[in-house]
Amino acid sequence: MKKVLSIMIAALSLAACAPKHQEAATKTLVLYYSQTGVTEKLALELQAQLGADIEAIVAEQPYDGDFATTLERCQNEMVAGIVPEVKPIKANIDDYDQIFLCYPIWCGTFAFPIGGLIKNESFAGKKVITCSTFGSGGLQSTTRYLKEVLPQAEVIEGFGIRAARIDKLSEELNRFLIEHFFKEGEVEALPAFMEHQPVTDAEKAVFDEACADYQFPLGTPIDVAVREMDNVIDYEFYVEGINEYGNPFSATIYVTKDKVEGAKAEFTQVIRNEI
Repeated sequence: MKKVLSIMIAALSLAACAPKHQEAATKTLVLYYSQTGVTEKLALELQAQLGADIEAIVAEQPYDGDFATTLERCQNEMVAGIVPEVKPIKANIDDYDQIFLCYPIWCGTFAFPIGGLIKNESFAGKKVITCSTFGSGGLQSTTRYLKEVLPQAEVIEGFGIRAARIDKLSEELNRFLIEHFFKEGEVEALPAFMEHQPVTDAEKAVFDEACADYQFPLGTPIDVAVREMDNVIDYEFYVEGINEYGNPFSATIYVTKDKVEGAKAEFTQVIRNEI
């Protein structure tokens, strides 16, 4: 009997000292729709930085015209309530823990083939991270909508970048993924913005330099908060204005400017306030 007890104690001791099984690695899929190739760059960079699987969303009736043609088709589909059909995706959603859903912003919302995808897929029990390319903004509003129409999924606001700044993609995406714990690594923490103050003439000049060439009205800056790093200054402008349809709006516009001599200020994102 004593011999049996000794064997059991020894076995338990070995089990206690044995290394614990590591948690299974998170399995990630990047799903994307891209017409011009800009959003495809975002999706491919995500795949590369995360080691993820990737698949394109393909419309049954492709949107293959120029911007004006695509805009006209979108407007017609919106009026008619048409959700475009997309080809079934090959990936089995059940095999993945998280899905990065990448899309451009069209007509103030996600590219219409995303509607076709969510008509076919509920993403039940999955973490869905929204990522978008845009002319001015739209990530926040499309994420809110996707939360409503995908109630069985955990929809998380992810990463967005202006198409005009796609050359900054790799560095900015790396920061986002590390800061939000999607990948390991270290980045220097950004300082907080200072308190908002009335816009000075110098700050108004920075705003105009960043926004004057944009095709749609971006409003007039009322006040601004600033944060300064070694090589760059970021601005958080609160603006008010009249949009292209003659309606009043307010928004927050983010602008960045390198301290390198001759660098031009760029706006990075417009977040329109809900009315």
